Amino acid sequence: MTTSVWTVHGDGRTITPGEVVRPDERLTWPRTIGIGLQHVVAMFGATFLVPLLTGFPPATTLFFSAIGTALFLIITKNRVPSYLGSSFAFIAPISAAMASGGMSSALGGIVVVGLLLAAVGLVVHLAGPRWIDVVMPPVVTGTIVALIGFNLAPAAWTNVQAAPLTAFLTLGATILASVLFRGILGRLSILLGVIVGYVVAYVRGEVDFAPVREAAWVGLPQFTTPTFDIAVLGLFIPVVVVLVAENVGHVKSVAAMTGADLDPVTGRALLADGVATTLAGIGGGSGTTTYAENIGVMAATRVYSTAAYAVAAATALVLSLSPKFGALIATIPQGVLGGVATLLYGMIGVLGARIWVQNKVDFGDPVNLTTAGVALVIAIANYSVVLGDVRFEGIALGTGAAIVIYHVMRALARWRGTAAVSPEEPKGVSLAKG
Repeated sequence: MTTSVWTVHGDGRTITPGEVVRPDERLTWPRTIGIGLQHVVAMFGATFLVPLLTGFPPATTLFFSAIGTALFLIITKNRVPSYLGSSFAFIAPISAAMASGGMSSALGGIVVVGLLLAAVGLVVHLAGPRWIDVVMPPVVTGTIVALIGFNLAPAAWTNVQAAPLTAFLTLGATILASVLFRGILGRLSILLGVIVGYVVAYVRGEVDFAPVREAAWVGLPQFTTPTFDIAVLGLFIPVVVVLVAENVGHVKSVAAMTGADLDPVTGRALLADGVATTLAGIGGGSGTTTYAENIGVMAATRVYSTAAYAVAAATALVLSLSPKFGALIATIPQGVLGGVATLLYGMIGVLGARIWVQNKVDFGDPVNLTTAGVALVIAIANYSVVLGDVRFEGIALGTGAAIVIYHVMRALARWRGTAAVSPEEPKGVSLAKG
């Protein structure tokens, strides 16, 4: 990108009260670089949690996160400021696929999700986003987000058991950081909690620096070629639904904060994330999504310039090309991960409930109550079904149940006149941190 892409806002140094720096504007380059570095810090903790929890190489995930962010800016024509970090929606299917078919099998699932999301983006670009609201009303979207978080609860407990004291102190530090600090520090509570937990783990002798000492300072990240195992693809399909909700929610949030009409680029945003996720799967990185942490930075600074995100992408790319940096991230022990995962997975679950509250979902309506109730139990208990060579587990079955139950019951209710029909407008949510 060239400097001609962005016009300088005012004098480039100050922002008049009541105004914002629009996506097509920027401040002076030193200020823009500083804000871009803030975006890197904001995405840091959450982006690295996914590879650490799933066993993916952190540097590779960061590499494709950087590439994906740059592509997102290009595809959306610099109209939507966003950093594409690791999506938590991939944790459960990746973990299941890794256990049965290894990393390459999990990458095949990520590629399929990326391609499907890109296809959805093309449809939305041509037909408009309204059909998403019809297929996935708030009760369905909220249920799917919630069931992903609660389905992951046993994974958090597994990590906690590795070092209970470290996990407890990490969780406590994360909780305290979220209420003791204001602004950007409060939004970095996961990162601060990981830092505190890491120090505790180091003092207790739980950190092994040998891989860091052996790693080179400069080099390419580890790339892995995907394989496509139809047996695990059923685990990944529901992630498409969540990524659609995340991206649509991000676009709506930025539009509300900047006063711009971004509906025409919703399809481009979905397409861009689909392309980024596909590339990550092809090379060995985790799937991507838009990030709530970075919305927090924009809200705090009132700078929505995509130039800052170009800086963030470039910075992340440079960091990903240091094997020593990646090895350092990989030294974070299980106890620390268990502590933050306990909070994180619970937050994902409650974010689903937030969608219900924000959209005033009526659980006095048996259609909504049944949709959420059945799907959540299926996911939490991790029901599983094997059909031929394909295995469907809690998240996939819960997602399918939510969509099918809602639409079948709603159609029957209309036919029989047994329930009031009041279309609900969904609001998206980012699983990054909410």
